[in-house]
Amino acid sequence: MNAIDIPLDRLPPQQRAVICAVDGERTFRRRLMEFGFVPGAEVTLRTTSPVGDPLDVVLRGARVSLRRREAASIGVRLLGP
Repeated sequence: MNAIDIPLDRLPPQQRAVICAVDGERTFRRRLMEFGFVPGAEVTLRTTSPVGDPLDVVLRGARVSLRRREAASIGVRLLGP
């Protein structure tokens, strides 16, 4: 990730972003990419649970729940409103 990218776990609620990078171990990256977390895909953080984990995101029209530590390994670039 570079200076203008942020981790997905820091994305403000209802903010749209584009995935720039997926970090972590090879098997972990592969699993996320099989779910559709690939560079260039648009993602929106819907909500977080009351205790902060998991995060509810929208990816390609589907709602996906991610643990905060998993979301931290996905780099995103913010899009306009």
